[in-house]
Formats: sequence, structure tokens, C-alpha cells
Amino acid sequence: MVKAITPLLRDFLQKESAGGIVLIFAAALALAVANSPLAANYIALLDVPVVFAIDSFVIDKPLLLWINDGLMAVFFFLVGLEVKREVLEGQLSSWSKASLPLVAALGGMALPALVFIGLNLGTPDNIQGWAIPAATDIAFALGILSLLGPRVPVALKALLLAIAVIDDIGAIAIIALFYSGEIDTGMLAAAAMVFIAMLALGRAKVASTIPYVLLAILMWAFVLKSGVHATLAGVAAALTIPLDRSSDHGPLERMEHALHPWVAFLVIPVFGFANAGVTLVGLEPSALLDPLPLGIALGLLIGKQLGIFGFAWLAVKMKLASLPNDVNWRQIHALSLLAAIGFTMSLFIGNLAFTTADQIDAVKLGVLAGSTVAALTGYFLLKSALPALNPAKEHHA
Repeated sequence: MVKAITPLLRDFLQKESAGGIVLIFAAALALAVANSPLAANYIALLDVPVVFAIDSFVIDKPLLLWINDGLMAVFFFLVGLEVKREVLEGQLSSWSKASLPLVAALGGMALPALVFIGLNLGTPDNIQGWAIPAATDIAFALGILSLLGPRVPVALKALLLAIAVIDDIGAIAIIALFYSGEIDTGMLAAAAMVFIAMLALGRAKVASTIPYVLLAILMWAFVLKSGVHATLAGVAAALTIPLDRSSDHGPLERMEHALHPWVAFLVIPVFGFANAGVTLVGLEPSALLDPLPLGIALGLLIGKQLGIFGFAWLAVKMKLASLPNDVNWRQIHALSLLAAIGFTMSLFIGNLAFTTADQIDAVKLGVLAGSTVAALTGYFLLKSALPALNPAKEHHA
């Protein structure tokens, strides 16, 4: 599948891996603060109102929603850039490259949702959370992979990355179709006009990134006011950025390279800190057995394993895809557990699906429990499935 790692992919993996470790600390800090005497200050900080107004155009949201709707739009913009590059010239650019991660990712989205629905059929108020366990947190997963160093085959890292990219495409579609509010057609039309202008810039191969950035911010504001979830503006804007196949210095490549450290070390950790804080004081272990957190935790742990590993195995046996070189089924099984770390995207979708504090806390509990068990189990399974590192290779690494 991948015989040599490209500089661009190596750069991506290094930033995502390190960012995943920072995210782990941010989530742990949020849990510590939310269960300390500073809990009231933590909640008050996230509730601070932030207002932006130009004449009658007003955006008035608490800080938490500026993080979830604004900062996360930057994250989705980067996701859109990665998706476009992977489709045009990366791991999704041909059927031979894309077949295995595509089938595995589809299984990894469908089965977690079915597990969740099965456990929540008796509680209709929870059903709208069906997409929560379908997501994969690539930063967290690569952060765990990085702990195993150069023992991890490049092909396995690339496969996890490709599955996560397809997973992100599915999450974007789910958010657009199922988690948008009432539509203001006037604002949506204004956003469409900005999108067309960005397409024209892209078709004209405008090299400067400044016009794209300014128009992307404008489109985000219009989409936010339209009722469609604002983060989708980030994806739409990214798809207009031109890719220069003749060099690594086109607008898409430059924007992707510039944004990676900001997203990995600021946007995602800030989101994690703002959304991972759940009060555990007085919480009984039996709370995990309630349908909502249990559906999320088992959707991640069981659904992802069966979906990714099972669908990948079927695809190879049916000759729809082939196993990458230097990768075996024990490693694929461990990868399916690392892909069950749903942290960032699962929390994000949970905030879209539910509005009550009790439900959101239950979502956090299920995501944290499922993701933690998946991370630990996946790490130890993969560690035992990897070959011993050659001392010469370790020295070279």
C-alpha cells in the first residue's frame, strides 16, 4: 500500500501524534479542574458572553459556543484541505489505495451506530445521539501510535489516517444532514455567493492565501446565521483552495502546513479542555450502565472493532481489497481499537445532538470511558503484535 513515507505525510503524522499527546493532557486537566474547587470558575469561564456586531449583524454566544462553532471551523477547514489532497493525490486517489480503508471506515461508522441504537431503543430521547460513537479522533489515535515509535509500520499509520479521513467525510455529511437547525434562506444564499466567489478564485489559481481567508471568514459568519452548522463552512471553503500538483508550494499545501501546528496544539486542545470537563463527584459506577453512556461506550468499543476489523477482513477475503505490505491481522485488530478513540468528534457531535446538561454529561462519560478503554487496550494489543525493533533501525530512527 505504502512503500515509502512522503515528507508531507511524515510531517502530518508527527504533528498529529504530538498534538494527540497534548490533547490527552488537556482532557485530563479539564477533568481535574471540573472535579476541584475551581469547578465553578471553569463553568463560569465557558459561559462568558462574547459579542461580535456590525450594525444589525450580531453574533452573541457564550465562549463555549465560540470554541465549538468558531475554533472548530478552523479544524474542519484543515480536515477539508486534507480530504481534498488525499482524494486528488494521496491515500484515496485510486481504488487500489482507497478500497480497504473505505470498506473498513464504512463498517466503522455503521456498526457503532447500530450498537448505540440497539441499546437506546427504549429511550427515544437518546436516539438522536446515534452518530456519537461513529467518529474517530485521529489526533488521539496517532498520539497513542507515537508511543510505540518506529516499530509501527508506515503502512499501518497510513491506513489509520485514510480510515480517519473517510470517517471525517462521513461525520461532515452526518452533521449537514442531521444536525442543522432551521434554515434562513437569505443567509444561506449569501454564503453561497461567497462560496462561488471562492470557487472563481480557485479556478483562476490565485496564489495568495489572503483572499481565501477573508472570504472564508465571511462565509462562516453567513453560514452560522443561516442555521446550517457553521463548521461546515470550513469544509466548503477548503474545497475551493487550489492544489498545485507540480510543487509543494501551492495555496492548499501552504495553508495545510501553516494550520497544522495551530490546530494540533491550540484548536483541538482548547476544544478538549472546554468539553471534557465532567463532574464525577457523587457519580456512581452504575451510571455507566444507563443507555446513553453505555450505548456510546460499547458503540465505540464493540461497534468499531466489529465494523473496521470485520469489514476489512471481508473485503480482503472477497478480493475487494488487499492487506498492505508489512501489516498483519493482529495489527489491524489493534488499529480497530485505536480507531475507537472517538474523543474530539464524538464530543462535538454529542454537543450537537443534545442540549440538556444531564444528557451532555452522560455523553462525556460514555465518550471518556469508551475512548480510554479503547486507547489502553489498543496500545497493549498493538505493542504485542509489533515485531521487535532492529537496533540498527532504532539508531537510524
